Amino acid sequence: MRAAAPPRRPRVVILAAGGQEPPRNLAELRARADVVLADAAGLPAVLPGADVLFLWDFFSPALRAAWPQAGALRWVHVAAAGVDAVLFEELRGSPVVLTNAHGVFDAPIAEFVLASILAHDKQLHLSKSLQRQGQWRHREPTRTAGSRALVVGTGGIGRATARLLRAVGLQVRGAGRTARGQDQDFGTVVPSAELAAHAGWADHLVLAAPLTAQTHHLVDARVLAAMQPAAHLVNVGRGALLDEAALLEALRSGRIAAASLDVFEQEPLPAGHPFWQLENVHVSAHLSGDVAGWRDALADQFRANLDRYVAGAPLANVVDKALGYLPSS
Repeated sequence: MRAAAPPRRPRVVILAAGGQEPPRNLAELRARADVVLADAAGLPAVLPGADVLFLWDFFSPALRAAWPQAGALRWVHVAAAGVDAVLFEELRGSPVVLTNAHGVFDAPIAEFVLASILAHDKQLHLSKSLQRQGQWRHREPTRTAGSRALVVGTGGIGRATARLLRAVGLQVRGAGRTARGQDQDFGTVVPSAELAAHAGWADHLVLAAPLTAQTHHLVDARVLAAMQPAAHLVNVGRGALLDEAALLEALRSGRIAAASLDVFEQEPLPAGHPFWQLENVHVSAHLSGDVAGWRDALADQFRANLDRYVAGAPLANVVDKALGYLPSS
């Protein structure tokens, strides 16, 4: 999809958090456009007349408050795979083109999921705990090859995850908006709306879906009750994909065995939250895709898309605003 470029030199606003370093290729961007840096408080003052908004602070909700000043806006780019932070109704209903960082995080997040599964199966978390206690305790860990993973989310991240898990011998299925058979990465894709009917198949339930009205609390008490008691849940999508209160109860009661959580409904995870203390919960700070050099990759991706915009060519990674993700997902 083209976001019709203006006949003049485009004006680009880069929204960054206070104290956040700007993209390292700022000089390259300024060679292509008139670039203004702004934080959330300053966005309303600089947005009038802007053609492009680059959400370098990709979780910021500031655009919604500044929307009355966005009359000239043609294109919004979010430096993240998920665009839930900006999908308010006014933007959905506008002609503004929305793009995301599809592709940048696929392989790193897939590696993180594999690492989480291996750490669970090989009891690496327990080994580290026993090491701290100076205890030598022989155990028999689980073999990962041959186990079953249901990957919820069939976009780029879900597909990269499926390919990697299959490569090390896991049986993999997907869960997506629509069911389909003979998928090249998942083999079988079941409908996410029927997740409770399929969750019991999996040893590992992996959440890598975008957050939309349809996926909010997709994993609820009903889905958790359908899982195997020995099952392991991995969330690398968004915290609100699962009902955290229901998950907490399932973990405390032994309804499921463990959870590896990289994302949460409230971030940072509050200091007193029970997830910090549960032995069968493994917390990381929303870092599954943030490998060394990730910010540079995001900056380069935007610069390449800006070149398309200036040339009047179709933009890459155009989000279907009605769905909340790329149409191919």
